[in-house]
Amino acid sequence: MKSTNELVATMPVQLAGTNLAKRLSVLTYGIIAYGVGCFGLFWLILGAGAFAPVGLSQWQAESVWLSLLVNMGLIGLFTLQHTVMARAWFKNWLTRFIPAATERATFVLMSGLMCCAIMYGWQTVPGVVWQLHNQVAMCSVYTLYVTGTAYLLLATFVTNHFELMGLRQVYLYFRDIPYQPLAFTNKFMYRYSRHPMMLGMLILLWAVPTMTATRLVLSVLFTVYTFIGIFFEERDLLKNFGDTYREYKQKIAAFIPGIY
Repeated sequence: MKSTNELVATMPVQLAGTNLAKRLSVLTYGIIAYGVGCFGLFWLILGAGAFAPVGLSQWQAESVWLSLLVNMGLIGLFTLQHTVMARAWFKNWLTRFIPAATERATFVLMSGLMCCAIMYGWQTVPGVVWQLHNQVAMCSVYTLYVTGTAYLLLATFVTNHFELMGLRQVYLYFRDIPYQPLAFTNKFMYRYSRHPMMLGMLILLWAVPTMTATRLVLSVLFTVYTFIGIFFEERDLLKNFGDTYREYKQKIAAFIPGIY
């Protein structure tokens, strides 16, 4: 049998191994969450632009009204998930059960899963609202769609893409470096628009040469969600940054300078 001194001597090594395993598992979880989140986001982006299938579920509603109710329910769940999981009280509750470093990654994971659920379960609504046939008009609309997508993605990197997607938090945890929140930034497009990511999303939702009724419902409901999300996001930003964000909000438009 080992003596007491021998047991004490081996404890730091055992604890270090356990700590490393935990930090590695947190990092792995964050990477998986990032992958799922990106997959769901790009499925939504490509689906909105008719470059990816929407509504793969074998079950389809028998009436237009039921289709609308199902679609509204899917967006409602997405809105609820985004709204609740972004609240401070929920974060405090959640981090009682999971490491604080994985809180953002968990949000990204659930968001990705919700996007996949929406794209998979979306119900078809018959009809075509508009359809462009002129080649110049079609190229212009596709250019606008690509611009909106690029603008959205670029905006995530301006603020810190890896912080937004939860990777920075799990990486710092893996490196055993204390987490420090990022300072408020208003660089590049944030000097002219408070919500460039939302603006990019709105552009790509509506810049389609063929707008079917199915995608119109998707665009309308996500547009409604966008404004709901802005309301809650700005309320949190005011709490977190106080007068700094209040002054910023007074000077900078939500989307386009001079409008809203």
